[in-house]
Amino acid sequence: MNHLETFNQHRSLLFAIAYRMLGTVTDAEDMVQETFLRWQQTTAATVKSAKTYLSTIITRLCIDHLRSARVKREQYIGSWLPEPILTQQTDDPAAQMELADSLSMAFLVVLERLSPIERAVFLLREVFEYDYDEIAQIVGKSPANCRQILRRSRQHIASQRPRFSVSHQQQEQVTAQFLEAYTQGNLQDLLVLLAKDVTFWSDGGGQVTATLKPLQGAMKVARFFLAIRRKWLVTSTAQVVEVNGQPGIVVTTDGCVQSVMTFEIVEGCIQAIYTMRNPEKLKQFIGSLPETPRNGRTLVNMKSFQLRITSS
Repeated sequence: MNHLETFNQHRSLLFAIAYRMLGTVTDAEDMVQETFLRWQQTTAATVKSAKTYLSTIITRLCIDHLRSARVKREQYIGSWLPEPILTQQTDDPAAQMELADSLSMAFLVVLERLSPIERAVFLLREVFEYDYDEIAQIVGKSPANCRQILRRSRQHIASQRPRFSVSHQQQEQVTAQFLEAYTQGNLQDLLVLLAKDVTFWSDGGGQVTATLKPLQGAMKVARFFLAIRRKWLVTSTAQVVEVNGQPGIVVTTDGCVQSVMTFEIVEGCIQAIYTMRNPEKLKQFIGSLPETPRNGRTLVNMKSFQLRITSS
C-alpha cells in the first residue's frame, strides 16, 4: 500500500479529529492537507502504526493552530460559534445518539472552554477511544499525566453537558414544534417549548446582523424571535435538515442560505439555540441542501405563510 492509499484509509478519521478540535470545516481541511504533505515526506516502512503517526501529526497541528488563533478569537466580533456541518441520519438509534453526543453544537461549544491539550486528550480518549499509551505519544505527555488531564476535562465537560439525553425522534418533534410556533407567531407555544433559562447564541462574524451578546430567558428569547419574524415571513423559506447529528433549521432567501439553527434540548425543552449567520461559516451549505424534505421533516414556505408536514 502506497502513501496515498494509506492516507486515504485514515482521511475521514483525521478530518473528524480536526473538526472537533478546531470547530471549523475550512481549518480542519487545511490540517488534513498539511498532514498529508508531511506524511509524503515520511518513510512509511519505518512507521509502526500509520493511524497513530497520522493522528499525532494532525493533533499537534490542531493544538498549534488553536494556540495561534486564541488572540484572533478574542478579537472576534460577537459570539464565536463552531461551524455547523450537514450530516446524515443513521438507522441505528444508539449510533445516532452517540454521533450527536460527540458532534452536537452544544458539545463543540463546551469543548471551546478546554485548553488545546485538554481538548485533544478528551477527544482522543472519549470519542476516538485511543489507549493512554497512544494518547501520551500523540500529545507528548506521560500516560499518568494524560489520565490527570482527562480527569479534569471530564469534570468540566460533565458540569456543562445536559444530564438527560433525548432521542432523535424527540429532537425532531421539538424542532418542528418550534418552527411551527415561530412561523405562526404564537408566543405561548414558544414559551412552552423554551426552558426558563434558555440561552440564544448568534454568530454573524461582524459581517451580518447578529446579537453581539447571548440572550437569556424564555420571554426575552421568544420576543426576539417574534420581533424578527415579520422580516423572514416576507422573504424566506425554512427547512429542517440534519445538522451536526441532530435536527436543525436552515433558513434560505431566494436560494441563499441566511442562517442555520441548532438546538440543545433537555427533557423536552429547548435549553439553548445556536444560530450561525456568518457567511464564511455557511459556504458548505450552498448547493448541498436536499431539494425536498425527508419523510417526517418540516418545510415552511414563509412567503405564503403555509406550514406543511410531509409524510411517507
